[in-house]
Amino acid sequence: MREQPPYRRFAETLRKRIDGQEWKPGERLPSRAQLADEYGVTADVVRRAQEWLISEGVLTGRAGSGTYVAERRERRRLVRSPEQEQCAPDAQWTFESRTDGMVPASPEIAARLGIEEGAYCVRTAYEYLVDDKPVQLMTSWEPYDLTVGTLVLLPELGPLAGAGVVRRMAEIGVTVTDVEEWPEPGHADAEEANLLGIQKGALVTRIQRTYYSDDGRAVETADIVVPAAKCRIAYRFPVTR
Repeated sequence: MREQPPYRRFAETLRKRIDGQEWKPGERLPSRAQLADEYGVTADVVRRAQEWLISEGVLTGRAGSGTYVAERRERRRLVRSPEQEQCAPDAQWTFESRTDGMVPASPEIAARLGIEEGAYCVRTAYEYLVDDKPVQLMTSWEPYDLTVGTLVLLPELGPLAGAGVVRRMAEIGVTVTDVEEWPEPGHADAEEANLLGIQKGALVTRIQRTYYSDDGRAVETADIVVPAAKCRIAYRFPVTR
């Protein structure tokens, strides 16, 4: 097994001291020089270890002041199932969205939708909020030629606004039978961090989702970003008897 780099090992040492409440939430850690001297490591190892723990929501940095133990926050439960996607079912949640009607497909999106590169898509960007605080981002793409001229062209406008992909596609005679999701860990970029209210580089879960019709055609694909420090993801599936 590949050995962990020194900063990761030192990060776990700090985490154990924090878990043991040697430093409590809101309390300032010793300086990097002090920690480096105490453990016989370089200041760079201490810096990278602290940056790693900041990205995981364990620590928080304050410019010109130092590094502090982050205040403990309750992680919301985000339930995903074939029937619906429900952010924090035990809380009040809303979403904000912005749709662009004719966006050329990038090579990646074209491959995911099975369309030609540069073909038009309907792109919708979502920000999901719980108690007015952001907990999830999503960007969705649908083939423009699939819904053009119908009442469901724009996902959040018209008689089926907010009804979801499956119901909207059924309205135009397209039966959605499968959904595929690929979750993987990642780090928030600057824009995501700003929208989600987290540190740049903080841990997130990225989910690549694609809906397919009964003839195997991809009818929608989306990129979903969930901050690990704020939410834990649960999957719920029906049991076939």
